[in-house]
Amino acid sequence: MNKQQNILIIGAGLCGSLLALRLGQRGYNVSVYEMRPDLRKVDISAGRSINLAFSDRGNKAMKLVGLEDKVKALCIPMNGRMIHDEHGNTFQSNYSGRDYEYINSISRGDLNTLLLNEAEKHENVNIYFNKKCKSVDFEKTTALFEDYSTKTQFIEDADVIIATDGAGSAMRKSYYLGKKFLFSFSQEYLTHGYKELSILPTENGDYKAYKNALHIWPRGDFMLIALPNLDGSFTVTLFLSYDEGEYNFNNLKTEVKVLEFFQKEFPDALTIMPNLLDDFFENPTSPLGTVKCSPWHYKGNTLLMGDSAHAIVPFYGQGMNASFEDVVEFDTVLDYHKNDWESVFKAYEKTRKKDTDAIADLAIDNFHEMKGHVNQEIFQEKRKLEMALEKEFPDEYSSKYSLVTFNENIGYREAMLKGRAQDKAILNLLTDGVIALDDDLKHTLQKVKQETEAILEDDEIAGLK
Repeated sequence: MNKQQNILIIGAGLCGSLLALRLGQRGYNVSVYEMRPDLRKVDISAGRSINLAFSDRGNKAMKLVGLEDKVKALCIPMNGRMIHDEHGNTFQSNYSGRDYEYINSISRGDLNTLLLNEAEKHENVNIYFNKKCKSVDFEKTTALFEDYSTKTQFIEDADVIIATDGAGSAMRKSYYLGKKFLFSFSQEYLTHGYKELSILPTENGDYKAYKNALHIWPRGDFMLIALPNLDGSFTVTLFLSYDEGEYNFNNLKTEVKVLEFFQKEFPDALTIMPNLLDDFFENPTSPLGTVKCSPWHYKGNTLLMGDSAHAIVPFYGQGMNASFEDVVEFDTVLDYHKNDWESVFKAYEKTRKKDTDAIADLAIDNFHEMKGHVNQEIFQEKRKLEMALEKEFPDEYSSKYSLVTFNENIGYREAMLKGRAQDKAILNLLTDGVIALDDDLKHTLQKVKQETEAILEDDEIAGLK
């Protein structure tokens, strides 16, 4: 494939800037157009999640582009969930029984800045801001943009256009409205939305809560979570129904009502959030949705990648990691199909879509787990047993969470199928009294493996695999 080909990338967020960097490293001429201002010069967070969970699949991409050490310096390790009950009592539920497996809190802005800076080090990469894509002519491989500064419109053409412009993708909209090929699209919203809040550091810049955990206040139908930042603060997110329950976003309209809600449900959080009311009424309430579509490409001209192809809800901490893994998978396919973009796009989608569909479904599952199941006794027993098995047999057992989060060399779909079977096996065995927490672990592992294999076999027969 001619490395002098011109590639146009729509969107300079995390996925777009990483893709630009990697394609720049490979020698392509890359132009990136971003509708927002340059985040290195202007604060554009505006209530959008400012920190994210970074784990092994994302790190695989950082290794690919040679940034592992620079990214590590931006990370705060989180070893598990710190669960807060209604009375302020806490207990930690680790993510893995293996001490070396943990996730990280990382600033979206800091990571995006690093990727933009690294991409721009390549003379063959150019990034333009305040340029909104209005539509894409996927047959002619051109894109119409509006310059926010001059209010003028202009057309850019390229050999290939790749859209990494997020859940509201302009190119995906052009696919849908163009009606030139059979295009399937679904967008499903949860009944819950989210609002960003914060826990500020102490006057000395220290953390007001334990630093190395993802804090969670599960309350059945809603929850609060908090992730640490390098400056001693925590980014706090409230996930709450728009209109159901005693308290919801539609009826939390007064300061009195908001304080009443937090005093009742999150009293220990309230004591360290004197800025709560300012955050609550200044920051927007945003929806949570899942986007699935197909095909992702049109011939060898255009391709959707990242959230523009497969936006997911944030409850597995895999949205950014999945988009970064997109770039890794795309890079691998490029090595096998060097002379034909259409072959590249087809092969990439064929290998990738089943996995992005799987992580979308897993993220919905984890939403229900985090807001409610973590408080259930049977779930806590299952987690204790999983931690013990991972610690005792680190090479023989991995929980569903570990398969998804720490096993970056297997696909999301394989992790989902095996993980769900294991979950069902352990819950069945615990409920039926076949295994117990104080049983011999080797005997328990054998039972779990046997039951898991039986469930997987049944699923295969039923056509669920």
